[in-house]
Amino acid sequence: MAQIIKWTEAATEDLSEVAQFIARDAPFYAAALVRQARAAALTLRHSANRGRIVPECGESDLREIFLKNFRLIYQITESTIYVLAFVHGARDLTALWNKRVE
Repeated sequence: MAQIIKWTEAATEDLSEVAQFIARDAPFYAAALVRQARAAALTLRHSANRGRIVPECGESDLREIFLKNFRLIYQITESTIYVLAFVHGARDLTALWNKRVE
């Protein structure tokens, strides 16, 4: 059964910030990355478990797929897949999430 995909506000901001940064030098590539991220998230509707479990969390409902150097992190619930973050793979995810909670 296909699930609903919902981007959280934080994930939407992440994607926007990445796109703005890339667009300074390469607007075409920034737009392409946004399209690819959105398309990748939509593929989760039918195969949400294909992503690996986020190692920092170890929870089976928190997974990630990679898009170039970025991690698209999402949570699987019974009816909805929530995109939680879109972050560069070199970022310290634990520190980022702790900062968001504060």
